[in-house]
Amino acid sequence: MKTSSVELNPNRLVQYLKKPASEFTKDDIIKFVKDNGIKMLTFRYVGGDSRLKALSFIIRNEEHLDNVLSTGERVDGSSLFKYIEADSSDLYVVPKYRTAFVNPFEEIPTLDLLCSYFDKDGNPLASSAENIMKKAHAVLKEETGYELNAMAELEYYIISDKEMIDTDFPAVDQRGYHEAGPFTKFDQLRKDAMLAIAEAGGTIKYGHSEVGNFTDDKYYYEQNEIEFETTSLEDAADRLLIGKWILRMLAAQYGVSVSYAPKITVGKAGSGLHIHMKLLKDGKTATVENGGKLTDAAKKAIVGCLDIAGSITAFGNTIPTSYLRLVPHQEAPTNICWGDRNRSALIRVPLGWSGEASKMITIANPNYSEELKEHYYKQTYEFRAADGSADIYLLLAGLCVGTRHGLQMDNSLELADKLYINVNIFKEEHKDRLAQLEHLPASCYESAQALKKQKDIFMQYDVFTEGMLDGIISNLESYNDYQLSEKLYGKNEEIRKLVDNYIHIG
Repeated sequence: MKTSSVELNPNRLVQYLKKPASEFTKDDIIKFVKDNGIKMLTFRYVGGDSRLKALSFIIRNEEHLDNVLSTGERVDGSSLFKYIEADSSDLYVVPKYRTAFVNPFEEIPTLDLLCSYFDKDGNPLASSAENIMKKAHAVLKEETGYELNAMAELEYYIISDKEMIDTDFPAVDQRGYHEAGPFTKFDQLRKDAMLAIAEAGGTIKYGHSEVGNFTDDKYYYEQNEIEFETTSLEDAADRLLIGKWILRMLAAQYGVSVSYAPKITVGKAGSGLHIHMKLLKDGKTATVENGGKLTDAAKKAIVGCLDIAGSITAFGNTIPTSYLRLVPHQEAPTNICWGDRNRSALIRVPLGWSGEASKMITIANPNYSEELKEHYYKQTYEFRAADGSADIYLLLAGLCVGTRHGLQMDNSLELADKLYINVNIFKEEHKDRLAQLEHLPASCYESAQALKKQKDIFMQYDVFTEGMLDGIISNLESYNDYQLSEKLYGKNEEIRKLVDNYIHIG
């Protein structure tokens, strides 16, 4: 790792150990603990509610530290997951050294590490969502030769008492996109979160205020977004989980609340969890060719995800209020299609930096003297349906399955042409094109039915087990929310109660 990269890296362990986090060893962790006065360890792992749990250790001596880092610890799986029975509930949680970071909130110097689950025989827990994601990615690589990188756009609302807000500079309702202070009220909280996430190992692309902002009788609501850079699937999932936890901790310090709920109220912008993907082969992008043209492999990957998109909502849109967001005219997808730079599409190919775009810097800076380079490697494609209720590991596993499925389908390129859109399908003049496209599920119940029909695709190569899929289907059906949006139309008090049930989802 270059010295300059170490100096600029905000993670204290990277700076001190002078190596990337992916190369951290147990000896590195012990050295950092001893040399930096660390007194406690905290193991963190994902529960059945998709939130990080915590198990803390006082470090007694070096032998104790070595043992904890070598063996992990036992936990009660039946208290973490509904599907694990009490009579066989013991699980191991084992730390992943690359995830180590100094806890920014503890008064006692504390090092935190994310953990993986293992069963009684010391094998990765078969029902662990993280393990399923790893299997899905391994199968993708083995069967096609391609791999997937990903990142998330984390949207959230800050909710505060109205009395806390300076009303001299009010933001315009639903016009908060990229607003700056003083018209945005919580940009400092967002910036504090970005720095803390970076210091914890997350690679941040940028942060900004989002469209949504409004007030009601008691509260002020402001929507923000933090976007990550593309990285390996495992790292993308881990860093998102840490990021969500950090935001909640900071919100508590600020005396406000943060919510990743997909919908706060009807008629206002909802919060999504857009997933950007990049297809790779032999460590290099296989998403676009020189000149910025989308490759056939990328088109096939996109079509595979579209073909099972209804089922993927079972992992990415897991609560009834998810489907209050997936409605027309809210920049949220409702139909199964893809397009370039088109926010009415389910999968969008954003504007890239290839071809003539490479000369922009010379126009903005006439004294620019470096050789111009193509930046096509930055190109991604974006799955826009998921929201903060997602099980991030299972969502990425589902997108891996979709990618593999598309690369193996015989008619992928034909379907790519059929499902491509180059218009805003929500405009009246394009209603005929809209009518040709299949709808995404409109409820948890419909999501469950879609997954039922396509279970075999997810069970290929033993990625998902039938028992796990049946459990997900049963849970979705238990909401009994078929046609819920229609039933709730105009019933604002009932909608408010439903939203409150899931305000702290994920």
